[in-house]
Amino acid sequence: MRSLITVIVLFSTILVACSPNNIKEDKSLKKYFEENKVEGTFGIFDNGKGDFTIYNLGRYKDSAFTPASTFKIVNALIGLQTGAITNEKMVIKWDGKKRSIAEWNKDLTMEEAFKISAVPYFQEVAKKIGKDTMQIWLDTLGYGTKKINTAIDTFWLDNSLKITADEQLGLIKKLYFNQLPFNKTTQEKVKDVMLQEKNSNYILAYKTGWGTKENGKDLGWVVGWIEENKHPHFFVLNIEGEALMDMVNIRKNILIKILNHLGYLQGKQ
Repeated sequence: MRSLITVIVLFSTILVACSPNNIKEDKSLKKYFEENKVEGTFGIFDNGKGDFTIYNLGRYKDSAFTPASTFKIVNALIGLQTGAITNEKMVIKWDGKKRSIAEWNKDLTMEEAFKISAVPYFQEVAKKIGKDTMQIWLDTLGYGTKKINTAIDTFWLDNSLKITADEQLGLIKKLYFNQLPFNKTTQEKVKDVMLQEKNSNYILAYKTGWGTKENGKDLGWVVGWIEENKHPHFFVLNIEGEALMDMVNIRKNILIKILNHLGYLQGKQ
């Protein structure tokens, strides 16, 4: 799967060779990273206009990181397509091991596990899928580095598999339009569990991720879309900072502040 920026650039080169670049670097977004003491990148693609707004273009297109729990999007898609997950109501029983996140310590359905990002549920799904089948799908999707160098239930968490922010955004865009190589029902179910907010001004859907880099720093993701007046805009946020940072609040805070800064969340886009 080509990255979204690559596809856009090729499209522009072929059809409007002398047109201005449609990628705008917005350095004014830097303050939202600095005030939270993190490094990172943000990109948003206006599907109607074909315009990109990006902060830190180099990191956005060239740096690959562990997908962490954003991989639940692909894990869920493959699970539903192959039957490892029968439907979004499928329960996987709690194994009785108490974990630090209390919400994980119970029987969960797929949609519940997705919403609270329950790692144990999707580790079991990955085991059901199996390494060979998982590898076939990673190759088919062209997902990041496509590597499973460690265990089938940890490879997306331990820096074995990596993906760029641009590749994340490209995947999300294809999912929104049911253009991934899964049946439509499968894609619609995953989109449904990604929904976070829906009101008269906008629809906001995303999946978060939280991992640890090889250097010990915490890594955070938010990937998804915001829809206003039936117009989708696809975004990806990637940040890193010192270990034990308040990742849950910091990544959401940065996302909302940037969206507001760019004029979203008001139903005017």
